[in-house]
Amino acid sequence: MNSADLGRRVGVPSTALFTDQYELTMVQAALKAGTADRRSVFEAFTRRLPEGRRYGVVAGTGRVLDAVENFHFDDEMLTFLRDQNVVDSPTVDWLGDYRFSGDIWGYPEGEVYFPGSPLLRVEGSFAECVLLETVILSILNHDSAIAAAASRMSAAAGGRRLIEMGARRTHELSAVASARAAYVGGFHTTSDLAAGFRYNIPTVGTSAHAFTLLHDSERDAFQAQVDSLGRGTSLLVDTYDVTEAVRTAVEIAGPELGAVRIDSGDLLLVAHRVRQQLDELGATETKIVVTSDLDEYAIASLAAAPVDSYGVGTQLVTGSGHPTCSMVYKLVARARSADPADPLLPVAKKSLGAKSSRGGRKWAARRLDEAGVAEAEVIGSGEVPAELADRQLLVELVKGGEVVGREPLEAARERHIAARSGLPMSAMQLSRGEPVLPTEYV
Repeated sequence: MNSADLGRRVGVPSTALFTDQYELTMVQAALKAGTADRRSVFEAFTRRLPEGRRYGVVAGTGRVLDAVENFHFDDEMLTFLRDQNVVDSPTVDWLGDYRFSGDIWGYPEGEVYFPGSPLLRVEGSFAECVLLETVILSILNHDSAIAAAASRMSAAAGGRRLIEMGARRTHELSAVASARAAYVGGFHTTSDLAAGFRYNIPTVGTSAHAFTLLHDSERDAFQAQVDSLGRGTSLLVDTYDVTEAVRTAVEIAGPELGAVRIDSGDLLLVAHRVRQQLDELGATETKIVVTSDLDEYAIASLAAAPVDSYGVGTQLVTGSGHPTCSMVYKLVARARSADPADPLLPVAKKSLGAKSSRGGRKWAARRLDEAGVAEAEVIGSGEVPAELADRQLLVELVKGGEVVGREPLEAARERHIAARSGLPMSAMQLSRGEPVLPTEYV
């Protein structure tokens, strides 16, 4: 396994200030009260799925591991905290020595999840665990939302290739994370070179309308592109007249033309006409790529069209209407001291409405029916029932502060495909509905 398989992490800056101020002020108060070292268990979960979604997708786990590994306060940060009176001097000194030394278990990246699923379980002292809340939620909420949208688009595409091309529609750093999450969710390539460099995701791209408009004629533009990139390139054919552009493209590149891209108009109608024209011109192997504000519904509507690839931007990087998963990070158990022998006591928020939570250090398993299809998400505390012992979902990610669960991105992608295929067929429906699996507490 080479370093590119795991993502290039060289030069990753500290993540310690990717947090909310109250995480640090809680540490200050706990240090003063003598409770900062109490053994604690925090869990990340969501109380509900976004409206209409049948399942969630865990994404960003690898980035969380990087964030935990790089969560430390350098001298400049400590000076800022002291000068701005964010916390007192004893707390600044404590933060200067901070390194997470606890354990983290979680659903492996690419796995599906449901309401209440304990996606990440963080164990250690109260102070060292509470500091990680914001950065963990920031990553998981964003990446899981993108991966869920990508998964729905992948299911709608029915095996056709998907290109992530949303970099210009979001923050530059979010674009890289989005490309990574989309790859986990089933996309095949990205247009973003930073994502390709950092995560070894295959990259693609040829030209935009500006390249055609630069030249004195469309023929000149096509000829320049073919001369530079070869006959297997993709030519954008909707700058002027699509029919004339396809004819010119095949004249210049011949039947070896790799693909034509359509970015506007009635994509269903235009794709059929272009396919017929390409076949009549002898370019039977030339592919058709469509773009233009696609989402899972538009992709599904093109199922009968002779389309080979879809390029998706805005709707993907904004979670196709659901840019967050509403995950929370809650203290669910704690001891009365830092003594490892001190038993953990379940704790939980008991508020009115839908914001209450369940206490206790939890396990999760997925029960299957006789056909091997998932039928329920089972969550409990204490002993795992024997019949679910080999169906547990949480895996060890960090042990004693050391990352032990890092894996190639390809493994997460493959895991998602397998996890999604193990759900009931109704999970693939795009119509609004409840989670495809019930959550059962035992």
